[in-house]
Amino acid sequence: MMSSPTIKAVLVLDGNDGTRIHAKYFAKELLDHETQLKFEKNLFNKTKSQNARSEAEIVMLDRTISVYRQGMDVSLYVVGSVEENELILTEVLKGLYDSLSAILRHQMEKRVLLENLELVLLAVDELVDGGLILESDPNAIANRVLMRNAEGGETNVAELTVSQALESARKQLARSFAA
Repeated sequence: MMSSPTIKAVLVLDGNDGTRIHAKYFAKELLDHETQLKFEKNLFNKTKSQNARSEAEIVMLDRTISVYRQGMDVSLYVVGSVEENELILTEVLKGLYDSLSAILRHQMEKRVLLENLELVLLAVDELVDGGLILESDPNAIANRVLMRNAEGGETNVAELTVSQALESARKQLARSFAA
């Protein structure tokens, strides 16, 4: 019996010291905060000397497979079980990296990620929910995060949440006053 691929965690760590910028865990064995910090430290220590700027690298640690890619001073990780297919994990990482790169105008730096943390959080939420992969297409993720439809236009107001609708109304008011 085949099961759906699952993700144990999605991590965004500082590329200089491995501190957490954003982390979302789905695995029961990684729900304890102390366990998470220890896992992040061990993962960063194992990968910090590698160069994964142009393509994803794969590492095994603590009965998990992690695929990772580095930006200027950040590292992005997608963690799965040892039974998980590395190619699927790599596609999820590619979806995250490429969507964030598009959203942040190819500035994969810690400062830019922190200034736009809400977009990072939304991108991760569009990518994975409860450990299940929702989307891996970077364009689709970027369009949803930026509230654009598939053609790149504005999303229908009926499809927006209350906060998204208020933000859209604020932007439209600002445009009308600027004109």
